[in-house]
Amino acid sequence: MNFEEYHIRNAQSSEFEVIGKMMVQVYSQLAGFPSKSEQPAYYSLLANIGELTKKPKTELLVAKTTTGKIRGAVVYFGDIKYYGSGGTATKEPNAAGFRLLAVDPKTRGAGIGKLLTNECIQKAKKQQVSQMIIHTTMAMQIAWNMYEKFGFKRAEELDFIQGELPVFGFRLFFKSKLLN
Repeated sequence: MNFEEYHIRNAQSSEFEVIGKMMVQVYSQLAGFPSKSEQPAYYSLLANIGELTKKPKTELLVAKTTTGKIRGAVVYFGDIKYYGSGGTATKEPNAAGFRLLAVDPKTRGAGIGKLLTNECIQKAKKQQVSQMIIHTTMAMQIAWNMYEKFGFKRAEELDFIQGELPVFGFRLFFKSKLLN
């Protein structure tokens, strides 16, 4: 097995197209996830992922090998109001979030998803927000399990339906908060 070292950094605009293609490939291969024909707007969002970086406090993070190969990416939202999901997540106070985590199928299991998730958590902590919001689906059980290991808890009030796809909300609190 070939072990590579990965570095996380903000993607450069020259990498947006490659990242978009990887994201389309990853999401289109998920069993139980809607196809391009079922949700063309979603796949357009993936293909044009770099456009999201035009929103304030939004970063496209990329995991690259020391030889320059892109192996994963995620979009970090330092301000949840630009998160762009359905449901009520964008109205959450003092929150950051991340979406659209994708790892090249050739390197699954190498810890790239964990590296990208941890980078997002560290960015949120540095910003001193009180919580991080994310969403996932049943088709993303590997990611779901990983998020729970990081301490994310199910937040049913953040759930929504995208087309016919149930999308499940999670949150990670950084400070002790009293809940209503």
